[in-house]
Amino acid sequence: MEALALERKEEQKRELKERILQLKKERNAIILAHYYQRDEIQEVADFRGDSFLLAQKAATTDAEVIVFCGVHFMGESAKILAPTKTVLIPDERAGCPMADMVNVDGLRALKKQHPNAKVVAYINTSADVKSETDICCTSANAIKVIESVDSDEIIWVPDKNLGDYVSKFTDKKMIIWEGYCNTHDMLTVKDVEEMRAQYPNAKFVVHPECRPEVVKLGDFVGSTTAIIKYCKESEHQEFIVGTEDGTGFQLRVDSPDKKFHFATKYLVCPNMKVNNLKKVVRCLETMQPQIYVPPHIADQARASLERMLLVK
Repeated sequence: MEALALERKEEQKRELKERILQLKKERNAIILAHYYQRDEIQEVADFRGDSFLLAQKAATTDAEVIVFCGVHFMGESAKILAPTKTVLIPDERAGCPMADMVNVDGLRALKKQHPNAKVVAYINTSADVKSETDICCTSANAIKVIESVDSDEIIWVPDKNLGDYVSKFTDKKMIIWEGYCNTHDMLTVKDVEEMRAQYPNAKFVVHPECRPEVVKLGDFVGSTTAIIKYCKESEHQEFIVGTEDGTGFQLRVDSPDKKFHFATKYLVCPNMKVNNLKKVVRCLETMQPQIYVPPHIADQARASLERMLLVK
């Protein structure tokens, strides 16, 4: 019975994937998937990436419809950068707790306290917050963005852990908001030490959204894309991974002969995982839910995103 159930499940997945291929052609649609999505979503994606790579792709695609398999702020960024496109998100409940930790009123108040500061906002923020921002960044380009800003004083929102990390690479004064990623912040020094005892030959690769004391333990620290690249190019064959477990899909694709152990079983973002194949089919069939950003907000937020894309 268990074998039959598994066979039926695989058959359903095949049927859903075939339907998605059909709908993509009919709608002239492209599927963008963040590295933290379920494996089944990443398998059908036209393009997989982190926030920065997906923002670049959204800004340049010729497709009429973008299905953004990620969380809400990512879909907003795609809509801001590609205002003439229809941007769909399979499940509009896919939010980001860290993005919700900063709001426009709080940011405006902080700007009044520091009138000479420039605001650098992690892309993990709402469109409203981006509209109050001088420039956005991702974990992949945060240090370069900070150095590109014409100010010695930076208001950084919302991730305190990433803010702490980038502050070590600049002489600028960093005024850091007290937000954090619920998933990455769960990883502790004890978790890493236990994994190192279990896998003594493994290198520890870690995302800078983790706690500072955890990041200090990293053999390599970087964005999701940087971690994947490092593991692929490294001579080492075994890794302890300190980022969201969906990254395992691309790690296994790029480095099938290497071993990857996630630093704790809790490195799972429940918001990223709400999307599935059925919801992708449904959103392409109904063309809902669509991402909408008010034009006046989009115009202001677009400037901060486009400045980010210009940083080399």
